Amino acid sequence: MNLLLDTHTFLWAIGNPSNLSQRAREAIVDGNNIVFVSTATAWEIAIKKEIGKLQIPEGDYLQELELHRFTPLNITTEHALAVEHLPPHYKDPFDRMLIAQAQVEKLMLVTRDKRIKAYAVSLIEA
Repeated sequence: MNLLLDTHTFLWAIGNPSNLSQRAREAIVDGNNIVFVSTATAWEIAIKKEIGKLQIPEGDYLQELELHRFTPLNITTEHALAVEHLPPHYKDPFDRMLIAQAQVEKLMLVTRDKRIKAYAVSLIEA
């Protein structure tokens, strides 16, 4: 199974896995699964830290990806253009990008954000 972690799910996975549901924890650590983290997540973390909406310890994002064997998922032109076709249920640009990436790449999105359920995307409840 191929997974895409929402930003909060990524932060929980690296810092406080007990916040995750049992199903999400098991899926993330299952060596048969490929776990992707979008560059949109790095962007969201950087912006939220800069404006004071996110207080997390300093750390090396790339080292965390490697340590947890997560695979970076770069934003492609196809992903960016797919956002245009999403219904306007939810305006958050980071989540809309993750939804588009999950749809285009056929990934299961691991999230606790209930607003994402309004979209045609496979989910694992975080």
